[in-house]
Amino acid sequence: MGGVGAVSGDTALQYYQTYRMAGHMLRILQVASLSGDVQVVAWSGDTPRVVNGVSSTYELAQKAIAASLSLAQQIEALGLGDEVDLDVAAQSGRLGLPVSHPDPSHFIVAGTGLTHLGSADGRDKMHKAAQSEEKPTDSMRMFLMGVEGGKPKDGEVGAQPEWFYKGNGTQLRATGEDLVSPSFALDGGEEPELAAIYLIGPDGTPFRLGFCLSNEFSDHVTEKGNYLWLAHSKLRQAALGPELLVGELPDHVEGTSRIRRGDEVIFEKPFLSGEANMSHSIANLEYHNFKYDLFRQPGDLHVHFFGTATLSVSHGIKTEAGDVFEIDAAPFKLPLVNRLAVAAETPVAIKAL
Repeated sequence: MGGVGAVSGDTALQYYQTYRMAGHMLRILQVASLSGDVQVVAWSGDTPRVVNGVSSTYELAQKAIAASLSLAQQIEALGLGDEVDLDVAAQSGRLGLPVSHPDPSHFIVAGTGLTHLGSADGRDKMHKAAQSEEKPTDSMRMFLMGVEGGKPKDGEVGAQPEWFYKGNGTQLRATGEDLVSPSFALDGGEEPELAAIYLIGPDGTPFRLGFCLSNEFSDHVTEKGNYLWLAHSKLRQAALGPELLVGELPDHVEGTSRIRRGDEVIFEKPFLSGEANMSHSIANLEYHNFKYDLFRQPGDLHVHFFGTATLSVSHGIKTEAGDVFEIDAAPFKLPLVNRLAVAAETPVAIKAL
């Protein structure tokens, strides 16, 4: 901690206005202090600082909704405290998830696939063996539906995307933590993506808090065995980058997905995201998720993965325990880094009452 002392509300307001005019984007992080307490950190420009008066991003967002303020305005109202050295925090494993729920069972983890231009190629090859060459696969048909109708005009409903469920907040891992593949999994493969996080307000309104880097992590070998096993293949952990990027996402996001095995880089490819590289608009994907009443329960958090077109498995890579996934992309400043681990076999016994 920098120990520079608290910043007054007026100074905080000037600080944020200055950096907004300079084109800097507000980032929100959750960082553990040296004593282990969670601190909410605002980063807009060069100096990350602790947000006064809140102990979680969830609490910050709830205050903003209750006061009818944006996250930036709520931070301005609370004021800023000590500087935080994020490099030191990262080296000591103190960067947490950008948002967490006090009850992880109320943090719904889901996503959409076949949303990016080029994303159908790997999936189409995966499933073509089960169908004749003349008939397009369901994957290609779903992709083309998005190309043709995934970006509707204002006020119109676009094509419905593929959708999947990954679990709840117990499945989420922060940067630096292991991504643990189940003992029964046939593969543990990375999926470098952008995700958005939402909080459902008291009246059922979904509020988008921001965007983060993510590794959606799936079992592509299981999925390849039978397309109807897609649901099984997605019930895996997932990792979220430390930064919650507040505001609108740039139309073009370009990053790098990398896998290290010991001292060797065994895979490195660029990946693209943002609406300029997508067959669906983000608004259309959001609508088709939150059109269901059960996903608009007050107080729930949601993380929604937006898909990718870059997978190492499509390039013949077979991951191994100990491999390290690295994902980075501008405008995010910090990478998402996780090691692949495999869980020990756990017997499951079902008892009748």
